[in-house]
Amino acid sequence: MTIQEAQRLVDQWINTVGVRYFNELTNTAILMEEVGELARLMARTYGEQSFKEGETANLADEMADVLWVLICLANQTGVNLEQALQANFDKKNQRDAHRHLDNEKLR
Repeated sequence: MTIQEAQRLVDQWINTVGVRYFNELTNTAILMEEVGELARLMARTYGEQSFKEGETANLADEMADVLWVLICLANQTGVNLEQALQANFDKKNQRDAHRHLDNEKLR
């Protein structure tokens, strides 16, 4: 699935099953909540925190939740995420062409 297809499918789901989009501010708060859930899971899986009794790890699902809400926000604000990601690659390739290769900390 392309990013553009994902944006279309999320929009289709929202406008049928989901009835309508939450407003942009609500979706931003939901995005922060989903990122927090992913961060908690990362801390327990790769960090020093332990899982609580009955808590399970599903990184893929938590990452998909973050992506879903980000796609909702992109759809609501008219952002084409494929174009935005390509532009971001272009920016990083120009700005950071030697930055990481020349970074002594990464060796």
